[in-house]
Amino acid sequence: MIDAIISLAFAIHQNKGVYALLLGSGVSRSAGIPTGWEVIIDLTSKAAKLSGEDCGLDPATWYTSKFGEKPSYSKLLDALAKSPSERSQLLRRYFEPNEEEQEQNLKVPTAAHIAIANLVASGYIQVIITTNFDRLLEKALEAVGVVPTVISTPDAAQGARPIQHTRCTIIKINGDYIDTRIRNTEEELEEYDQQLTTLLDRVFDEYGLIICGWSAEWDAALRRALERSKSRRFTTYWTVRDKPAPITGELIALRGAEIVKIVDSNSFFQQLEEKVHALEDMNRPHPLSVKAAVVTVKRYLADNVHRIRLYDLVMQEVENFEVQSSEEHFPVAPSTPFNVELLVERMRRYETLTEMLRALMVTGCYWSDAQQVDIWQKCFERISNPRNSTSGIVAYLALKRYPALLLLYAGGLAALASGRYRTVAALFADALVNEPGEGYRQPAVLYVNTYRVMPYNQKNLPGRERNYTPLSDYLGELLRHDLRDFIPDQIQYNSLFDRFEYLLALSHAHYEQKRSGSIIVPLGSFLWRNRHERGPTIHDSILTELSEMGENWPLLKAGLFDRSVDRVIEIISEVDKQVKLRRSDMF
Repeated sequence: MIDAIISLAFAIHQNKGVYALLLGSGVSRSAGIPTGWEVIIDLTSKAAKLSGEDCGLDPATWYTSKFGEKPSYSKLLDALAKSPSERSQLLRRYFEPNEEEQEQNLKVPTAAHIAIANLVASGYIQVIITTNFDRLLEKALEAVGVVPTVISTPDAAQGARPIQHTRCTIIKINGDYIDTRIRNTEEELEEYDQQLTTLLDRVFDEYGLIICGWSAEWDAALRRALERSKSRRFTTYWTVRDKPAPITGELIALRGAEIVKIVDSNSFFQQLEEKVHALEDMNRPHPLSVKAAVVTVKRYLADNVHRIRLYDLVMQEVENFEVQSSEEHFPVAPSTPFNVELLVERMRRYETLTEMLRALMVTGCYWSDAQQVDIWQKCFERISNPRNSTSGIVAYLALKRYPALLLLYAGGLAALASGRYRTVAALFADALVNEPGEGYRQPAVLYVNTYRVMPYNQKNLPGRERNYTPLSDYLGELLRHDLRDFIPDQIQYNSLFDRFEYLLALSHAHYEQKRSGSIIVPLGSFLWRNRHERGPTIHDSILTELSEMGENWPLLKAGLFDRSVDRVIEIISEVDKQVKLRRSDMF
């Protein structure tokens, strides 16, 4: 029989955003967060001490005997802390970690909270109902760049945006710990305000449910909401550690819920996230689908009568990429957390999303004739001009052009390998980007290069801390697979890669000098590779070619460097000054 977690992972993956979570205190228990009742008991003990009395082992009974009513969260807070700031400070010690607790990983998001946040960030979970008062979910979500809509009061429910229009909505049905109106006692949990009741009814009617850490024993109003819901559009999955209590068993039977046996909430949500994302990885373009697309491109390239079909095929893949790489999936807002691990994860996701486009680009740039070059130029140009924000976290904004960098290298290497110099010129000169804040367009190579795409963090690429040119070296290894069918020999590939990066540096220097009057050169792996070997350098080889061919040098004929031999020699001289200066600093 298929494991219930596997069945649930399939359901979530196939029905993105359809399943809501219902989380109880069991999800926050391992973080050392007390339940609301435990907070009341502790506050009652403090009230007894302040009164000079001993409440014994049963503070609730002492309170009821003394005051003629059950202990109330709001009344206890009013008695112990008079001002809002004092009440807030009093409550923080229960729900927010002190320095010692942080060192012990207490009162911080657990593995369950982090896994849930990752599922939300990927769009699989959109609605979370919780009986907990803490803010661990909010913290975990903020860590992955998601700012949730939180509904914890009737007023918030009434004024909130429709849940289908938010990236994530957290419904804290018993309130938030800083709000003194939270529900704790049996009487308080007996009935919800109409706004919350209506919202719960809607969620239970329209969404599937994953219930974890909730016993159903205390929350009478929540039980009734589940009992009222007659909809069975989507399955209810109910996690249990042991045999369900009778009241829980009745609800499970009523909902026709699938029981999921778990060890604890942390391992459950970790496994669930891993399986959902494993299914996502399996949905990457299958090698056969990539190969089929490449075969189709070759067929279209063979006869220019198919030019329109070729254009439509490539642009459809560009549109697919633009949807999958939008800021919904790759947020850049200042509130988005940043660290090197998240940066590298984004790189990996961009690499996955461009897998099909890179295959098309390599094939097209290797085989295209002059009549088809503009297709690859426009493909590169569109990816070089990412949509949406121009402000946010600098490293994430810069990385938005990493997909374009992959296409530039893949297509440029392929074109250079086959001697398609007009294609090289189209990528280096004709493809334009909108210059940020300037209102006019510049050659894409000024903004799509290793220095611009990862200006500060190259040395932090895993395993590349000691590399002289970390991102260039990484690209050389990554794209080796894409070009293996065209350049099978490793030594030839390295030579081609270095020549490509040197020509890219020359082209960048040419346009940078025109734009700003100065020359800043993105130096690639040629900076260090083969520096000890004898024989002609790339610099020497190009000067020899220019001496022999003059204005017939293929890249001049293709339109680069103003078609001027003198201009190329001038730029080579300037670039080599920077190469020598950089090498003197490095070696």
